Amino acid sequence: MIRTEALVYAEQYAAQEEAQHSKGDGRSSIHYPALFLFLGDKVTPAIGPVLERCERKWDNAAGVLALHAAAQGSSEQGSVKGNSVGKDHTGGGGRERVMTMGLPDTAGRDPRTVRQEVYRKFHEDSRYLAGMNRTLRRLGNSIADYGRLYSSFDVIHLSIITRVDDPLNVLLPEVALLARAVLGQSFKSVQTDLYVLINEREQGDNFGYSSSVGLAFLRELDGMQLPGYTFNAPLLVTEEGLSIPVTHGPSALFDLVYLLSDKNERGMMSAGGMEDNYEIIAHISLLKNRVRPSADQATGQGGYNNMTFKSGIRGSTGREGYASAGFSAVRRPSKPIALAVLYHAFHYLAAELRGGSSWSLRERQALLGLTPEALRERAAGFLPEEAGIAEMTGLMSHGRPSFSELKPLTLREAEQLLFGGGGEAYFRSNFADVSAARAAALDPAREWSAVLAAQEQSAAPVTFYQLAEWTAEQGEAGGSVLNALRQHMGGLRSAIASAEEELDRLYSETVDRQPFQRVPLLDKRTVRNFIHYLFDSIYSRKYEILRLKLELDLAVSYDTALEQLHAESKAKVQMMEALDEELRSLVLASTLRSSEAVDQNIMEYYRTVTAEVMQDIQTRRGAGIFASDRFMGSISELLRQGGTAVIRRLIDVCRRELLTAEPFALPFEEELLRRANVAAAYENREIVSKEELFKRLYLSLEEGASINVRLFEYTQEHRHEEKYFFGDSTSEFLRYALSADETTRIYRLGVVHEQRRSGVEKLNLMGGFHLEDLLYYRNGKVYYETYVQNGYQLHGVEEEQLPVLR
Repeated sequence: MIRTEALVYAEQYAAQEEAQHSKGDGRSSIHYPALFLFLGDKVTPAIGPVLERCERKWDNAAGVLALHAAAQGSSEQGSVKGNSVGKDHTGGGGRERVMTMGLPDTAGRDPRTVRQEVYRKFHEDSRYLAGMNRTLRRLGNSIADYGRLYSSFDVIHLSIITRVDDPLNVLLPEVALLARAVLGQSFKSVQTDLYVLINEREQGDNFGYSSSVGLAFLRELDGMQLPGYTFNAPLLVTEEGLSIPVTHGPSALFDLVYLLSDKNERGMMSAGGMEDNYEIIAHISLLKNRVRPSADQATGQGGYNNMTFKSGIRGSTGREGYASAGFSAVRRPSKPIALAVLYHAFHYLAAELRGGSSWSLRERQALLGLTPEALRERAAGFLPEEAGIAEMTGLMSHGRPSFSELKPLTLREAEQLLFGGGGEAYFRSNFADVSAARAAALDPAREWSAVLAAQEQSAAPVTFYQLAEWTAEQGEAGGSVLNALRQHMGGLRSAIASAEEELDRLYSETVDRQPFQRVPLLDKRTVRNFIHYLFDSIYSRKYEILRLKLELDLAVSYDTALEQLHAESKAKVQMMEALDEELRSLVLASTLRSSEAVDQNIMEYYRTVTAEVMQDIQTRRGAGIFASDRFMGSISELLRQGGTAVIRRLIDVCRRELLTAEPFALPFEEELLRRANVAAAYENREIVSKEELFKRLYLSLEEGASINVRLFEYTQEHRHEEKYFFGDSTSEFLRYALSADETTRIYRLGVVHEQRRSGVEKLNLMGGFHLEDLLYYRNGKVYYETYVQNGYQLHGVEEEQLPVLR
């Protein structure tokens, strides 16, 4: 539960920082409307992430709609990772953000013929086309509702996204051209791009079949991108069921085709997996359709030009080239920072509680009412007044023995002769029982709770850390209250034993040896004097013994209560230690996995920053501010509710009081430079200069933006590259980046200016290769040919309609 609370807090803080509303960061806007068409069941996990990234990046992303063309059964289910899809997924104003479009079901079909059967089923059953037409027209109306969000309604950017190995992409030309035809009735131009996702990590045991299906699609795609490609089919359907032909060509079907794998050009699986490709799709879409603010001209950096890129990747042969991309980001690591601040704030508060002020043993005893004087006074308070013993002389004696009868007797025998057991009974009833009843009401824990609650709010609070130490059997430094109490109890037992021995000795002495006044010739007066002496000497001692025993019983009660207090305090200490360890492990788990410069020294730097912010709060508001109700209140009381209660309260303090402080509002470059050098003073490290740090960041961004496709012997001379930074073009780092290899670069470089303080992103575009250059293509070709030779029907159209397998 604690882990969940902390991670949710960190993720929410990271999301808030990403939005950057509080720091004045701006977002880009797109110029023309945009539509994402996700084709196939396997592309479902991409829907939510792609839309979420657009919403994060684009100021007018509320108008971006999506269409999911999937098997009829799966499209009705309507849910994807990270987002809802289907009729219940609504955006602003309750309008549908993602519509579904049913295609023939693939479930239960023979893998040997599934692509062919899907193609045949689609063309034989007119309901699919009719439903698609209705959905696309409704979609067109929904796009028109968002017209006020865009600068122009002349063009719509249609981005089609599919998985290379999804059987439903056998219908790609039909789906793409029908969408273009319907949208073309509302827009002057429909610019259509295709994104093909290659998930090499997931192929697993099915790699042979998956590769052959993927290659079948790529072979079809190669035909669609030929300059002479034509298509003619009755795709438009009216409400009366009349069909209207849709014609294309001769020309390539898509403006640009991007192939994006989860394996990069160095053959390594991307750390972000397909997530990086979702970022790429959102960033390319923005790059091609962005409103160009005046700040772009001020920087002197040319923006993206689609015609220039297409021309660059076409090469000298005239064949349409394919493109790919890589993406990386240097962002302020907000999630680890939030966790580090939570941990260090907790550690700071725990240290404050653990430190406290030094109390002498005498002061500790006095606070808890456990000094010998306090115990003696408390025990005496339970006893009736000692003067009441004098009233015992009025007890009725058994007859009136003469003094001569009493003289030879011991005091015990004389008392028995005079009163039988009456003296003992009277003392027990009027002293022992009364005091026992009074002592029974003693409740040390209740008495201490008020005292300790008041102390917890004082300038020098007593915390459960101190109490755990004070109540241990062997305390440190100032000594153990429990140990001192037990030593006192030992003294009481010795005193009681000594007093009882003295009483027994006195009881054993004879009457005639006692120092009381004899009155010659007045026997009764002498006996009466003896009785006074008897009660005064014997029962005064019994009274003192009773007081000592009461004090011992009182000490035993306090001993038990101290053990309980120790157990409770120790449990709280252990809970704090467990919380400390759990929070620490969360921070380390979020920071130690990365070797990137941007993620270094988070623990060290934010230890100092957090402490400074908390010290500043104490300086401005008072030393005990964190124990106030506005902040943590009583941590001891929170611990009674469980560790989660402490963390929830601390999360609230971090959000409201710490993370909003000035040191957390630094531009990412300044924060990163300070963090890079935080340990230098302590370990005599060489100071990292700003230029060295920028160099590391520059190289990290370039390496991270490695192209997400693996090519076979693709030489540099055919490679067309363009690279774009997304960030504040006036920042020191971007000024450095733009001049880093100015004299040697052979690629086009641009900046998408965004007013931001939280980081920089880099998008590398590369194109000019052909499908046969793909390692995936070359490897899959062997499987494709084998499966075809073994009777697998992997295409909807006839062999003669397909391009030559290269």
